[in-house]
Amino acid sequence: MSEIVENPPHPEPDDEAIPGPLERRAFIKVAAAALGACYAGAIGYPVYRYLASPIEQAASVGAVNEVTLPDALNLPKNAALLFKFGSAPAMLIHHEDDTWTALSAVCTHLGCTPQYEPAEKRIFCPCHGGVYDPRTGGNISGPPPKPLTLYLVEITDGKLVVRRS
Repeated sequence: MSEIVENPPHPEPDDEAIPGPLERRAFIKVAAAALGACYAGAIGYPVYRYLASPIEQAASVGAVNEVTLPDALNLPKNAALLFKFGSAPAMLIHHEDDTWTALSAVCTHLGCTPQYEPAEKRIFCPCHGGVYDPRTGGNISGPPPKPLTLYLVEITDGKLVVRRS
Protein backbone atom coordinates (compact mmCIF):
# COMPACT_ATOMS: atom_id res chain seq x y z
CA MET A 1 0.00 0.00 0.00
CA SER A 2 1.37 3.29 -0.92
CA GLU A 3 1.23 6.13 1.42
CA ILE A 4 0.99 9.70 0.35
CA VAL A 5 3.66 11.77 1.95
CA GLU A 6 2.82 15.36 2.36
CA ASN A 7 5.48 17.96 2.14
CA PRO A 8 6.54 19.03 5.59
CA PRO A 9 5.23 22.48 6.46
CA HIS A 10 7.68 25.31 5.81
CA PRO A 11 8.33 27.55 8.75
CA GLU A 12 6.78 30.95 8.46
CA PRO A 13 9.32 33.72 7.91
CA ASP A 14 10.13 35.60 11.04
CA ASP A 15 8.83 39.13 10.51
CA GLU A 16 11.38 40.56 12.94
CA ALA A 17 14.40 39.07 11.13
CA ILE A 18 13.65 40.68 7.74
CA PRO A 19 13.78 44.44 7.78
CA GLY A 20 10.84 46.13 6.22
CA PRO A 21 10.89 49.17 4.01
CA LEU A 22 10.34 51.49 6.96
CA GLU A 23 13.53 50.29 8.71
CA ARG A 24 15.55 50.61 5.50
CA ARG A 25 14.36 54.17 5.06
CA ALA A 26 15.31 54.99 8.64
CA PHE A 27 18.80 53.57 8.07
CA ILE A 28 19.25 55.60 4.88
CA LYS A 29 18.12 58.77 6.68
CA VAL A 30 20.57 58.22 9.54
CA ALA A 31 23.43 57.41 7.15
CA ALA A 32 22.70 60.51 5.03
CA ALA A 33 22.56 62.70 8.14
CA ALA A 34 25.92 61.32 9.37
CA LEU A 35 27.50 61.88 5.96
CA GLY A 36 26.12 65.44 5.85
CA ALA A 37 27.54 66.15 9.32
CA CYS A 38 30.97 64.92 8.18
CA TYR A 39 30.88 67.19 5.12
CA ALA A 40 29.76 70.16 7.21
CA GLY A 41 32.64 69.57 9.63
CA ALA A 42 35.17 69.18 6.82
CA ILE A 43 34.09 72.47 5.27
CA GLY A 44 33.31 74.35 8.46
CA TYR A 45 36.56 73.77 10.38
CA PRO A 46 38.92 75.57 7.93
CA VAL A 47 36.43 78.43 7.65
CA TYR A 48 36.28 78.68 11.45
CA ARG A 49 40.10 78.66 11.74
CA TYR A 50 40.38 81.38 9.10
CA LEU A 51 37.80 83.60 10.77
CA ALA A 52 39.00 82.93 14.32
CA SER A 53 42.68 83.68 13.64
CA PRO A 54 42.30 87.51 13.96
CA ILE A 55 40.68 87.02 17.35
CA GLU A 56 43.55 84.78 18.49
CA GLN A 57 46.11 87.29 17.21
CA ALA A 58 44.37 90.14 19.02
CA ALA A 59 44.38 88.14 22.24
CA SER A 60 48.10 87.41 21.94
CA VAL A 61 49.11 91.02 21.17
CA GLY A 62 49.08 92.06 24.81
CA ALA A 63 51.11 89.07 25.93
CA VAL A 64 54.64 89.76 24.62
CA ASN A 65 55.89 92.79 22.71
CA GLU A 66 59.59 91.96 22.42
CA VAL A 67 62.06 89.12 22.77
CA THR A 68 65.81 89.46 23.34
CA LEU A 69 68.01 86.86 21.67
CA PRO A 70 71.55 87.41 23.00
CA ASP A 71 73.15 84.45 21.17
CA ALA A 72 71.43 85.13 17.83
CA LEU A 73 74.34 87.27 16.62
CA ASN A 74 76.38 84.04 16.37
CA LEU A 75 73.96 82.70 13.75
CA PRO A 76 75.82 82.09 10.47
CA LYS A 77 74.76 83.90 7.31
CA ASN A 78 72.03 82.27 5.21
CA ALA A 79 70.68 80.43 8.27
CA ALA A 80 67.54 80.60 10.39
CA LEU A 81 66.77 80.29 14.06
CA LEU A 82 63.37 79.23 15.41
CA PHE A 83 62.40 80.83 18.72
CA LYS A 84 59.29 81.45 20.81
CA PHE A 85 57.65 84.85 20.53
CA GLY A 86 55.24 84.64 23.44
CA SER A 87 53.36 81.39 22.95
CA ALA A 88 53.84 81.21 19.17
CA PRO A 89 56.89 80.09 17.19
CA ALA A 90 58.84 82.69 15.24
CA MET A 91 61.77 82.60 12.83
CA LEU A 92 64.87 84.78 12.65
CA ILE A 93 66.75 84.73 9.32
CA HIS A 94 70.31 86.02 8.86
CA HIS A 95 70.66 86.85 5.14
CA GLU A 96 73.81 86.74 3.00
CA ASP A 97 73.99 90.56 2.90
CA ASP A 98 74.17 90.63 6.73
CA THR A 99 70.56 91.82 7.15
CA TRP A 100 68.09 90.22 9.54
CA THR A 101 64.41 89.32 9.20
CA ALA A 102 62.09 88.06 11.92
CA LEU A 103 58.78 86.48 10.98
CA SER A 104 55.99 84.50 12.54
CA ALA A 105 56.59 80.77 12.01
CA VAL A 106 52.91 79.87 11.79
CA CYS A 107 51.54 79.20 8.31
CA THR A 108 48.50 81.33 7.58
CA HIS A 109 46.77 78.41 5.84
CA LEU A 110 46.26 75.86 8.62
CA GLY A 111 48.80 76.77 11.29
CA CYS A 112 51.68 74.43 10.39
CA THR A 113 55.28 75.47 11.10
CA PRO A 114 57.08 76.45 7.88
CA GLN A 115 60.85 76.04 7.50
CA TYR A 116 63.50 78.27 5.92
CA GLU A 117 65.19 76.62 2.94
CA PRO A 118 68.46 78.49 2.35
CA ALA A 119 69.34 76.78 -0.95
CA GLU A 120 66.04 77.89 -2.52
CA LYS A 121 65.96 81.19 -0.58
CA ARG A 122 62.37 80.62 0.48
CA ILE A 123 60.22 79.71 3.45
CA PHE A 124 58.35 76.50 2.70
CA CYS A 125 55.37 74.99 4.52
CA PRO A 126 55.45 71.21 4.06
CA CYS A 127 51.80 70.68 5.02
CA HIS A 128 50.25 71.95 1.78
CA GLY A 129 53.14 73.42 -0.22
CA GLY A 130 52.88 77.08 0.77
CA VAL A 131 55.85 79.27 -0.17
CA TYR A 132 56.74 82.61 1.47
CA ASP A 133 59.32 85.30 0.72
CA PRO A 134 62.08 85.16 3.39
CA ARG A 135 62.56 88.94 3.47
CA THR A 136 58.97 90.17 3.63
CA GLY A 137 56.95 87.10 4.64
CA GLY A 138 54.74 87.62 1.60
CA ASN A 139 52.95 84.54 0.32
CA ILE A 140 54.38 83.61 -3.09
CA SER A 141 52.47 80.44 -3.96
CA GLY A 142 50.29 77.71 -2.55
CA PRO A 143 47.18 77.93 -0.40
CA PRO A 144 48.23 80.47 2.28
CA PRO A 145 45.74 83.35 2.17
CA LYS A 146 47.90 85.93 3.97
CA PRO A 147 51.59 86.74 4.47
CA LEU A 148 53.53 85.82 7.60
CA THR A 149 53.66 88.48 10.32
CA LEU A 150 56.82 90.56 10.02
CA TYR A 151 58.58 91.71 13.21
CA LEU A 152 61.11 94.50 13.75
CA VAL A 153 64.74 93.49 14.37
CA GLU A 154 67.16 95.75 16.28
CA ILE A 155 70.69 95.14 17.48
CA THR A 156 71.44 97.03 20.70
CA ASP A 157 74.25 96.50 23.23
CA GLY A 158 75.44 93.36 21.47
CA LYS A 159 72.01 91.73 21.70
CA LEU A 160 69.44 91.13 19.02
CA VAL A 161 65.92 92.31 19.96
CA VAL A 162 62.77 91.28 18.07
CA ARG A 163 59.71 93.55 18.49
CA ARG A 164 56.18 93.69 17.23
CA SER A 165 55.75 96.36 14.57
